[in-house]
Amino acid sequence: MTEPAQDTSKNEQPLWRPSDGETTLGHFLQQMESETGQNFDDYQALWQWSVAEKEAFWNAVWDFCGVIGDKGGAIVSDPDKMFGTKFFPQAHVNFSENLLRRRDDEKAVIFRDEKGAERVLSFKELYEQVSLWQQAFKAAGVGEGDRVAGYMPNIPETIIAMLAATSLGAIWSSASPDFGVQGVIDRFGQIEPKVLICVDGYYYNGKEIDCLEKIKQVQPQIKGLEKTVIVPFLGKGALEGTITQEDFLSGFEPVEVEFNPVPFNHPLFIMFSSGTTGVPKCIVHGHGGTLIQHLKEHKLHCDIHPGDKVFYFTTCGWMMWNWLVSALACEATLLLFDGSPFYPDGNVLWDYTAKQGCTFFGTSAKYIDALKGHGLNPGAANDLSALRTMASTGSPLVHESFDYVYEEIKSDLHLASISGGTDIVSCFMLGNPISPVWRGEIQGPGLGMAVDVFDEDGTPATGASGELVCTKSFPCMPVSFWNDDGDAKYKGAYFERFQEAGKAEGLTGTEKAIWCHGDWVEKTPHGGFIIHGRSDATLNPGGVRIGTSEIYRQVEQVEAVAESIAVGQDWDGDVRVILFVVLKDGESLNEDLIKEIKTRIRTGASPRHMPAKVIQVADIPRTKSGKITELAVRDVVMGRKVKNVEALANPEALEMYKDLEELKS
Repeated sequence: MTEPAQDTSKNEQPLWRPSDGETTLGHFLQQMESETGQNFDDYQALWQWSVAEKEAFWNAVWDFCGVIGDKGGAIVSDPDKMFGTKFFPQAHVNFSENLLRRRDDEKAVIFRDEKGAERVLSFKELYEQVSLWQQAFKAAGVGEGDRVAGYMPNIPETIIAMLAATSLGAIWSSASPDFGVQGVIDRFGQIEPKVLICVDGYYYNGKEIDCLEKIKQVQPQIKGLEKTVIVPFLGKGALEGTITQEDFLSGFEPVEVEFNPVPFNHPLFIMFSSGTTGVPKCIVHGHGGTLIQHLKEHKLHCDIHPGDKVFYFTTCGWMMWNWLVSALACEATLLLFDGSPFYPDGNVLWDYTAKQGCTFFGTSAKYIDALKGHGLNPGAANDLSALRTMASTGSPLVHESFDYVYEEIKSDLHLASISGGTDIVSCFMLGNPISPVWRGEIQGPGLGMAVDVFDEDGTPATGASGELVCTKSFPCMPVSFWNDDGDAKYKGAYFERFQEAGKAEGLTGTEKAIWCHGDWVEKTPHGGFIIHGRSDATLNPGGVRIGTSEIYRQVEQVEAVAESIAVGQDWDGDVRVILFVVLKDGESLNEDLIKEIKTRIRTGASPRHMPAKVIQVADIPRTKSGKITELAVRDVVMGRKVKNVEALANPEALEMYKDLEELKS
């Protein structure tokens, strides 16, 4: 990838260097030096040890991060396998118990709705509410292995219900209430929950959205559903065949919560792939793997301490909700928000952050792009003195967005671009508080994650982009896919791409294959990574693979452009790049603007990145978690049916891409 000339000087020095202050990761590094007798000069050295000595590393993480549970004797069985390794095979833990370890009067959860109203729960009150819900679940016949589903916004009751269900060894799954009827059925219909928790409605962009009619349609389509509980968020009451939260909890008083100790790999969450290429895959994650990975990421990588205030802008249909909630295990306070991040204006989240003294602010790269596009300056308008760390995920954070954060939000800030996914309910690559932040780069691989970049032949790519892979097993790999006989879907999703590479190293079959994640990335000289987009969305003009994020980075610096999406169109025996642009109010696409866009791409990226066509559209289709979906647009452009429009937040946008005259010549 060629950098624009004007960017070169900005890349010579890091944007942020860690101070001399103490960090949890620094203490961990020192302890490992003491215990192993080795010298870890920097993060990279510690990472190398963590993947080379995974048994010693994960054993140390269990102890250092204070996992509550019975560790057992063995740490790893079959360590040389990829598919089939068992971490802590004799251990028994309970995820909920680890998150409810604190029970005092300090604030555990602060919730703010779109209207600005706030609710607060102390750690004691949170524990007591979980007690009530646990008793109600038990009375409803919920037990180990049963599924409990939440069709819920990001409110305290969602966390309470999840903790109560998982305390019993039941399996939690959730979807946000903006999902349509078919989208909910496609997900919950596969896993057949015994109990469904819903809200009567929610607020978004200043409007009340009623959910009762959707619930009425969903209920009869969920096989095995015995009880539907309505949480009165808007005060609209219940439906026939449902029960209100008040009646569900009636007759119970707070008692000691009973935590069912389950095996390390006992199912905890069922999460869903985006579903844009078919019915969503149901990905099962375990108690122990999720817990120990989140503790590692929160404590070591994000430096979250007891008393910190942790915010992530997320819905309950995105894995970042599950990730956020785990910060309770660090004895931190969760800051919840539900609604539009731009209602009544773009300062709403920053007002909340400043008022509550937020220490960790998480969001999507697209939100940062939107702030920049609106010309907002959160740092000048708000007191962000408490804020230490800002995390970004969902799509690549481009170089110019790094600049924006440090110029307009806070100059002394650990900006951590992070990347992983629903597949591992965590991160492959993320930040760390003891290394510099370089412009446009994710700081490095996660501890214990043997991340590499492979070329098309399955060998490490040197100085070039390639497939993101993980070459060794790790605890938060999915336990299974739901209803996946013989693990065929599971193996096909991650392990088939580089089976031959595994064989070349003396490995056989998918048990010892390489995890291929589906991201198109490159390593940097600093030990970091740059993500260029999803592998299945990379463009291939002239047989050369290029990432879409390289195009977006250039286009969205054009003043008139609000957002863009690029796809490949099969044309004349090759692939040509088609760029769709959403323009700012008052702008229109003309020859001068097309020339400006193409010139910016040609000089800022390369001539191969330059689109054959630039077409104006009014909207870009995106998933429920806010990611633009190149695959759906590509299917429409190529005249193919989009398999699951229910997975999209705005499926009506696809109509703008159908049968375009501009694409017929």
